[in-house]
Amino acid sequence: MPDQSWGWKEITIFCVPFALAALGLLAWLLLRKTVRTRFRMKVQLRQDPDINEWLVVFNWSRKVLYVPTIIASLAAFAIMLTGPSELVGEIVGGCWLAVFFLNFLVDEYEMSIKVLLIVVLCLIVLFLWLLFLDWLGPFVRFFGRLDISISATGYLMITVIFAVAVAISWIRGLFYYIAVTPNYLNVQVGPTETGEQVSREEFSTRIDTGDFLERLLGFGRLIVTFSDQRRQPMVLLISKIGRNAKRLESIRGKLAFDRPQPAREGGLGG
Repeated sequence: MPDQSWGWKEITIFCVPFALAALGLLAWLLLRKTVRTRFRMKVQLRQDPDINEWLVVFNWSRKVLYVPTIIASLAAFAIMLTGPSELVGEIVGGCWLAVFFLNFLVDEYEMSIKVLLIVVLCLIVLFLWLLFLDWLGPFVRFFGRLDISISATGYLMITVIFAVAVAISWIRGLFYYIAVTPNYLNVQVGPTETGEQVSREEFSTRIDTGDFLERLLGFGRLIVTFSDQRRQPMVLLISKIGRNAKRLESIRGKLAFDRPQPAREGGLGG
């Protein structure tokens, strides 16, 4: 019977996660008043009586476009847990591959409506060409011989990998973001107060929804250009593009003024 007692090595390895958690908690307690997340910025702007409209956004990683693949992987994982037949497993694998391939096209290429229509037209021409030559059956059987079958663990690992990439992008967006108000642009580049403000005369904004497939997923690009030509434009992939575009248009069309402060009793008067 093997010895079940732990030595110093096993005890040290066991305590590492708890030590890291305690260290993280200590860092949070020490820095909680200085950490400036985008949620704290939203609260600050909401409480400002001189600002009625504002927009806080951050740059998503393009891996967020793989959300359909994550959903398909979770569905495939649930199906494979039921112990389906080999044929069903291959069908699930083929459907998953199709979703992943479409996601890859969205991520890799910019698909405007014009380009998308050209691609669909080419696929129709290819289908008719194969049909008239009686090659459609062999063509379909060729893909049927791929025998794509992934275990439940494989689908789960794919889900975790893509989900972690999206989560890291979201966490990074807590500290790297921009806040647009009628009077200025606030660029935040760290967990503390590190950042800068750019007056409204020194920058301009533009919404780009030229990628039709990205737009279907609810994403688009916010492009910020600066009057200082030495500064590179900022290009942010943002979500809820329709609502945020309307809010940005409303913000850029307004100018906020500071409210006059009431005179103090006993103060100097004119």
